[in-house]
Amino acid sequence: MIPIASGVRVWFASGHTDMRRGMRGLAVQVQEGLGRDPFAGDVYVFRGRNSSLIKAIWHDGIGLSLYAKRLDRGRFIWPQSVDGAVALTAAQMGYLLEGIDWRNPQQTWRPQAAG
Repeated sequence: MIPIASGVRVWFASGHTDMRRGMRGLAVQVQEGLGRDPFAGDVYVFRGRNSSLIKAIWHDGIGLSLYAKRLDRGRFIWPQSVDGAVALTAAQMGYLLEGIDWRNPQQTWRPQAAG
């Protein structure tokens, strides 16, 4: 899990991204495609064509980092966007990274009362 502070904004790029891109290519996409500064401390997340692979870049004040995650089963639930990017909270990103539908997280079980 990426240790994201609660005040950090998480931006999800709409559409699909070429997952062969590394840090530099994704940083250029943030600058040119989203019109944002990839070195400002926000997290930028991109997805591959089949939505089972994502990559995220962020600058933590020391350097630019790249994070990649592929789901063995299922697909990442991606937010809908009209203008190129949408912001989610750090908690919503945590759900997304776990393969949970961040729009409506549900408990899958509840402990039984002792009795």
